Amino acid sequence: MNLSIGNLDAIKAPGVIKPGKKIFDLPEKVLQFGTGVLLRGLPDYFIDKANRQGVFNGRVVVIKSTDGGDAGAFDRQDGLYTLCVRGIGEEENIICSAISRVLSAKEQWQEILQCAHNPEMQVIISNTTEVGIRLVEEDIHQRPPVSFPGKLLAFLYERYKACKGSVEGGMVIVPTELIVDNGKKLAAIVQQLAVFNKLEADFTSWLNTACRWCSSLVDRIVPGKPDAATLQQLQQDLGYIDDLLSISEVYRLWAIEGDERVKAVLSFSAADAGVIIAPDIEIYRELKLRLLNGTHTLSCGLGFLSGFTTVKQAMEDPGFSAFVSDLMLTEIAPAIPYRIPAEQSRDFGLQVLDRFRNPHLQHQWISITMQYTSKMKMRNVPVLLQHYKEQGHPPRLFALGFAAYLLFMRGGNYPVNDDKAGYFAEIWGTDMGTAALVDKVLSDVSLWDTDLTKLPGFAAAVRENLDILINKGAQATLAQSGKIKSAL
Repeated sequence: MNLSIGNLDAIKAPGVIKPGKKIFDLPEKVLQFGTGVLLRGLPDYFIDKANRQGVFNGRVVVIKSTDGGDAGAFDRQDGLYTLCVRGIGEEENIICSAISRVLSAKEQWQEILQCAHNPEMQVIISNTTEVGIRLVEEDIHQRPPVSFPGKLLAFLYERYKACKGSVEGGMVIVPTELIVDNGKKLAAIVQQLAVFNKLEADFTSWLNTACRWCSSLVDRIVPGKPDAATLQQLQQDLGYIDDLLSISEVYRLWAIEGDERVKAVLSFSAADAGVIIAPDIEIYRELKLRLLNGTHTLSCGLGFLSGFTTVKQAMEDPGFSAFVSDLMLTEIAPAIPYRIPAEQSRDFGLQVLDRFRNPHLQHQWISITMQYTSKMKMRNVPVLLQHYKEQGHPPRLFALGFAAYLLFMRGGNYPVNDDKAGYFAEIWGTDMGTAALVDKVLSDVSLWDTDLTKLPGFAAAVRENLDILINKGAQATLAQSGKIKSAL
């Protein structure tokens, strides 16, 4: 039996949380750019929970902007999907019904623009990865525009015309991409693109006054579809087939920068304490960005090259677990470029380590390496610079993690899903030695916005670790990581 609205009554497995029939009659209030598991496991989860409590009472229209993924699964399952929440001693199976339909930007652009005419539409959510929020000077009258900001501007312009420029027709826009001040940066790009397209001044004014651009932070580990054996067992226990089934951890946080007006529109925040709407969310962003995401980024290359498939598997290895713990608590936490009490950052870090050890999560290292370079720049370089301001010498474990990143980017019998993959393939394809390679990458200001070879001893420390990784392998390097001394 396949998951669908028509088969809900036939699902008899105990403990499965099913949607009530009235939910399917709720109006569409949210436009969502992205079909990924993070959006389904966090924002859509919160909206679904609120709908079941009779709080938000609105559903989500999802825009599929890329050619990848299977939009057909949403159609076959009427937008339903199962979120299996798993923690130590905690278990919940929820059939989420927040999504009303999924539209392809490539094939159904006119239907997407038509959503701008829906007076109930109030909210726009996005997760297009860190590379999605960038300016592409393009004609937004294309069907569709190429970039995410282009698509967003085209939709908002259609909305402006539909509501005749009224303040009431404005939207609350909440990007969830892991970028500092993501809301402000997206707003600035959309404004630039509006000027490039020579749109009227009244419209650009409407963008600023009627629309609210809210920076936000999402924090929940949602690895996605489990391995084949686990999926088969889950579907057997549940009694139905679900091609969109995902697993997530219990912990959840969506911190949104906003005021009472934003809170009134995002009324789903009342349904779960994991949604925080506050004027300043910087402390949440810094803790999560540096300790969880930054640790992931500095560990994923080493974990993958060591032969570990998942975070959980790696954390079961004493050597790797010690590397991750020491990297997070002794090198990253003290160098977060934001004033955070040491006890608070340590408590958060210990909580993150427990989340990494969650036995129910199969979070694959290879998926964490996606857009490796932009993540390294965004998440870790500011920590490195702050470390040098305070310490003046290279962080030993950071240097090892960075060396593993360089080696991973050489490529092999695995995918390198990174905008800079061609750049690294070219330099690894030359006969330059590791010293020259390390210096070339670290000194490339276009990658890091700064010359990292100017940090005393860092290039030498990375080179030393890279040589050991190449000559002895990742596991051997990891085993003696406590003995590796950074060149000063």
